[in-house]
Amino acid sequence: MLDIFEIQKCIPHRYPFLLVDRIIELVPDKSIVGLKNVSINEPFFQGHFPGNPVMPGVLTIEAMAQTAGVLGAKSGIAAKAIYFMSIENAKFRKPVRPGDQLRIEIELTHRRSMVMKFNGKVFVDDQLVSEAQMTAMASDKEI
Repeated sequence: MLDIFEIQKCIPHRYPFLLVDRIIELVPDKSIVGLKNVSINEPFFQGHFPGNPVMPGVLTIEAMAQTAGVLGAKSGIAAKAIYFMSIENAKFRKPVRPGDQLRIEIELTHRRSMVMKFNGKVFVDDQLVSEAQMTAMASDKEI
């Protein structure tokens, strides 16, 4: 549904920190599914276990947050930025390696005014690799 250029209109992240490549499903105010192709050329692999590259688990959480940010932007929230306030119950189930494709599934579970709560899950080949609950706030101010 959304390519990288449309994603960049929704969130401010850019290379090397843009961690969602494509949106394949989007239901405003409800859910979103994004994809991230993990390449050996990712800059974090240079220092994260050279010889046995593993994507840092916190970056799968960041991929969830960015995908949730796109959902917020496409749900009619008029804001200059969406800032994450908390991450809860984060779990890292399996390592992510070069060549994997992340399927990032986000569900908006609660929205009150400018505060949103999300459940996120990341899968590789239908296997859950990480999950978390996140809270974010939309703001009319930029830092």
